[in-house]
Amino acid sequence: MTAASGPDAHATRRDGPAIWLRQAATIARRELRGGLTGFRIFLACLALGVAAIAAVGSVRVSITEGLAREGRIILGGDAEVEFAYRRASPEERAYLERLGEVGEVVDFRSMAATGLGAQADRALTQVKAVDAAYPLTGEVVLDPPMPIAEALADDGIIVHPVLADRLGLSVGDPLWLGSKSFTLRALITREPDAGGAGFGLGPRTIVASAALEGTGLLSEGSLFDTDYRVVIPEATDADLERLEAETEARFADQGMRWRDRRNASPQVQRFVDRMGSFLVLVGLAGLAVGGVGVSAAVRSYLDRKTGVIATLKTLGAEGRVIFAAYMMQIAVLAALGIFLGLILGTLIPLAAGPFIEARLPVPVALGVHPGPLAEAALYGALTALIFTLWPLARTEQVRAASLFRDATGPARGWPRRRYLVALGLSLAVLVGLSAWLSGIPTLALWSAGGILVALAVLVAASFAVRRLARVLARHTRGRPALRLALGSVGGPGGEATAVVLSLGLGLTVLAAVGQIDANMRAAIARDLPEIAPSYFFIDIQPNQIGPFLDRVENDPAISRVDTAPMLGALVRSINDRPASEFDHWVTRGDRRISFADAPGEGTRVVAGEFWSEDYEGPPQISFAREEAEELGIELGDTVTLNVLGRDITGTVTNFREVDFSSGGIGFVMVFNTAALEGAPHTWLSTVYAEEEAEARILREVAGDAPNITAIGVRDAIALVTEALSALAAATSWGAGATLLTGFVVLIGAAAAGERGRVFEAAVLKTLGATRATVLASFAIRSAMLGAAAGVVAIAGGAAAGWGIMTFVMEAPYSFEWVSATAIVVGGAVATLLAGLAFAWRPLAARPAQVLRAQE
Repeated sequence: MTAASGPDAHATRRDGPAIWLRQAATIARRELRGGLTGFRIFLACLALGVAAIAAVGSVRVSITEGLAREGRIILGGDAEVEFAYRRASPEERAYLERLGEVGEVVDFRSMAATGLGAQADRALTQVKAVDAAYPLTGEVVLDPPMPIAEALADDGIIVHPVLADRLGLSVGDPLWLGSKSFTLRALITREPDAGGAGFGLGPRTIVASAALEGTGLLSEGSLFDTDYRVVIPEATDADLERLEAETEARFADQGMRWRDRRNASPQVQRFVDRMGSFLVLVGLAGLAVGGVGVSAAVRSYLDRKTGVIATLKTLGAEGRVIFAAYMMQIAVLAALGIFLGLILGTLIPLAAGPFIEARLPVPVALGVHPGPLAEAALYGALTALIFTLWPLARTEQVRAASLFRDATGPARGWPRRRYLVALGLSLAVLVGLSAWLSGIPTLALWSAGGILVALAVLVAASFAVRRLARVLARHTRGRPALRLALGSVGGPGGEATAVVLSLGLGLTVLAAVGQIDANMRAAIARDLPEIAPSYFFIDIQPNQIGPFLDRVENDPAISRVDTAPMLGALVRSINDRPASEFDHWVTRGDRRISFADAPGEGTRVVAGEFWSEDYEGPPQISFAREEAEELGIELGDTVTLNVLGRDITGTVTNFREVDFSSGGIGFVMVFNTAALEGAPHTWLSTVYAEEEAEARILREVAGDAPNITAIGVRDAIALVTEALSALAAATSWGAGATLLTGFVVLIGAAAAGERGRVFEAAVLKTLGATRATVLASFAIRSAMLGAAAGVVAIAGGAAAGWGIMTFVMEAPYSFEWVSATAIVVGGAVATLLAGLAFAWRPLAARPAQVLRAQE
C-alpha cells in the first residue's frame, strides 16, 4: 500500500494538490479491488430511488411529447376557436375561413332516450354535433366499419359502447335526443379528438349538426360550446403564435378563446404535470429512505476499515488524502448505483408501455428521454453526497493509536465545520432543485420540510425506543427471551436506529396516503349523499319552469326543490386587469352566473349589503367570499364578464358565504336582476328526493320535457370516486417504491448485524440458553423494532393526512384505524421476517468455534 511518509510527506505538502490527489486515487483503486462486498445494499438503495424518479419523469415527458407530436389530431386541427353558448357570427366565420379549412363542432350535454314518455329508459350523454368537414384530422373508427358521413346521413347517430350497453341498444335501434328520433348506425371504436375534449359526465354521442333541427335542444340560453377547428396550410409554431395574438386582438370583446396544437389538451397536460411532480416528490422520499441505507453501508464499511485508516496515518498519510481516497471510492460506487437506477428507470416505462397507453386517452411517445434521466441522476448524486459526507468526515478522527487499542470504528464526534457547511449547502441545493424542477415549489418545500422533520422524529423515536428498552429490561424477570431482546435493543451498537429510520419513513409515506385516501372517500361516499340533491336539472326554458315546479313540488317523494336562473359567462377582467393574469379556477373557462332580487333562503351575506328588490341602477355583483379573498377582490372592485358576446361590468357590493361542498346550487357571482334579466337564460333546479323514487322522477320529468337534461349526483360522485381511485393507486405505487427501498435497508441492517448475533448466540448458548430461547429473543427484538417503526409512521401519517385534508382539501379529518392497524402489523411482520432470515447462521454456529476465533 502506498502512502507518503518521511520526506515523501514533505513532498506532498510542497508539490501541491496533484500529488496527494494521485495518492488518494491509488489508495481508492487498490481498495476497490476488494469488490462490492458490503456495498450491495448501498447500490440497491440508490438504484431504487433513482429508478423511481427516472420512471415517473420519463412517463411524464412521454405523455407531454405524445401530446405535442399528435397535437394536431388531438385538437382536430392546427387551431381551435371556441365560443361559449353561441355560434360564430358571419364576420367571425369569414375570418376563420381565410385562415384555412374550417370545421364546426357543437358540444353539449343532453339525455339520450329509447323513446318518448315516462316508460322510456334515459341516460346522460355528451353530444358532439358535427358538420360535413368532421374530422379535419385523424379518423373516426366505427363498428361496424363505415365512413362517418354514411353513419350520420338521414338522421343517423353513433354512440360510445358504454351508452349503448347502458340503454340496451343495438345497431339499427331508434335513439331519441330531445323531441327527435335518430337511428343508431354504429358504435364509436376510436374518436381521434377525444383527448382534447376535457371532462364529460356522460358517454359520447355524435350526430350531424343539421339533424339537430327539431330536437328542441339548442335554444337561446342553452348551455353549449361551439368549437371551430381550422387546418392552416403549412402553419409553423411561429405562425400560430402570431395568429393567436391577431385573433384575440381582433375579437377581444367577443368572448372568444383560442387554442392550438401546441397545447392541444391543457387539462390532460395540467393533470400529468401535477401528478408527475407529486410522484417525483414521493420518489424523493424514497431516496431519503435509500439515503439511510447508503449512510449505514458507508458507516459499516468504514468501521471495518479503521485498522487500514490507522495504518495509513501511521505511515504519514494526511487526513485529506484518506478522506479523498474513500470519497473517490464512494463516488465510483454511487455512479454505478445511479447508472443501474437510470437503466431501471428507462426500462420500466417501456415495459409498462401497453398498460399506460391503454389507460390514457392521449398518445404516449415512449422512449429514452434524457431530461428526466438527468434530473434523477442529479437527485441521486446529491442524496449520495448528503448521506455519505458525515460518516466520511469521521475518517479524519481516526488516530494512528487505534492500531494499539481495541478500537471498533471511527470516533463518534461531530465532523469539522467545513464538512457541516458542505452538508448544509448540498441539502439546500437538493431542496432548491426539487422546488424548481417540480413546478409546484410550495408543495416541494413543504414536502422537503416534512421529510426532514420525519427523519428527525424517527431518529428521536429510535433513541426513545432504546432508552425504554433499557428501562424495561431491568424490570423483566422470569422471561429470558424478552429480557434478552430488550437488552439487545437498548444496548450500544444495536440496529434500532437503522430499522426505525428506514422502515419508519417508508411506512409514514404509505400511512399518509392511506389516511388521505380514506378521508377523501369518506367525504365523497358518506358525507355528500346525506346532504346532496338527487338531480341537477338544467336547460329548463323560461316557459317550462312553471310546469316543472308544479310537477316536482307536488311529489311526496321530493323533500326539497331549489331553483335559480342561470347564464354562461366568461370572466374578462378584474379591475381592468385581464383575467389571464389571475391563476384561479374562477378565471379559467366559462363560468355559470345567476341573478336575483334578494338573497336566497339560507344565503348569508358576510360583508357589504345586498341590493334592494326594486334596484335598477348600474350592475352590482354579490361575490363568493372565499373566492374573492383568493382573487384579492375587495368591496367596490369591478368585474367584467362576457355574456353571449356582450361585455357587462359590475361592481362588487357584497360577499356571500357559499358552501360548494354541499352539492346544492351555488354561484360564485350573482348579479342584480335588472342587469341580466333581459339576456337569454335558462333555469337550473336541484331536486332532493328519496333514492327509490329517483328513476321515476327522471322518467316523468323527461317525459314532459325531453329537452331538459338531468345530471345524477350519484353518477357524478361515482366518476369522482373512480378518478380518486386512480390517483390513490398511482400514489400508492410511489409509496410502495419508498417502502420497498426501506425494506432493502432493513435487510441490510439485518445482514450487517448478523456477525454480532453470531457472537451473541455463542455467548448465550455457553451460558445455558437453548436454541428456542435465542430464536425467540431474535424474533421479539425484530417485531418490537418493526412495531415501533409502525407506531411512529402512524403518528407521522396522521399528521400529514390532517395537514393535507385541513389546509389543502379544506375538508374534515378523522383518523382511519384500519390502514393504521395494517401498517403496524405490516411493519412488525416485515422486520420479523428480515430478522429471522438472518437468524439461522447464528443459531447453527458452534459456540467453541466462535469464541475461539475472538482470541
